[in-house]
Amino acid sequence: MTDHDDTDYQKGLATRRAVLGDEWVDRSLARRTAFTAEFQELITRYAWHEVWNRPGLGRQTRRIMVLSVTMSLGRWEEFELHVRAALRAADESRLSPDELKEVLLQNAIYAGVPAANTAFGLAQKILDEIAAGK
Repeated sequence: MTDHDDTDYQKGLATRRAVLGDEWVDRSLARRTAFTAEFQELITRYAWHEVWNRPGLGRQTRRIMVLSVTMSLGRWEEFELHVRAALRAADESRLSPDELKEVLLQNAIYAGVPAANTAFGLAQKILDEIAAGK
């Protein structure tokens, strides 16, 4: 990594932690291997710094976009990760359960009822876990 890349990596890591939480990021980084380390560096520099830190959209809008795309593509592991993060965020990017419901309803029209059915089921499971203190 160059000095510039290292700075971008550190900025991306800070954003990644702010959006997903320290616990998730720490687990993700702990699972790095020699094979996956460069990919983790790439997504941290480019996705989490270059894209998430652009000034054109607020963090909540970016969260909504990620939820919509992961729902549309059926990327359920990422969808669940970002639902949890959106509901637990400690800043203005947090989504309330009602806002999350609206995102899923809106996306049901464009992604389809089967995707919405899965998304609502997963989101409800996460809401239940949060209510139970998990």
